[in-house]
Amino acid sequence: MSRVCSVCNKGKLSGNLVSHSNRKTPRQYNANLQKVKVKHSDGTVSAEYVCARCLKSGKVERA
Repeated sequence: MSRVCSVCNKGKLSGNLVSHSNRKTPRQYNANLQKVKVKHSDGTVSAEYVCARCLKSGKVERA
C-alpha cells in the first residue's frame, strides 16, 4: 500500500531544500496522511490512508 490518499490521490511532491548559501538539494514534501478505518457504501470496513483535508471536509465516513 503506497502513501497516497485513497480519496483524492494526493501523494508526495518533490522540490529543493535551499540553504542560506543558495545551494539546492532534492527533498520530498509528504502529504499529511492519516491511517483511518473507512466505512464503504457497501458496508465493508478497511484501513486506508486519507489526507487531513479529506477528513476535515467530510469526504470519508469513518468506521
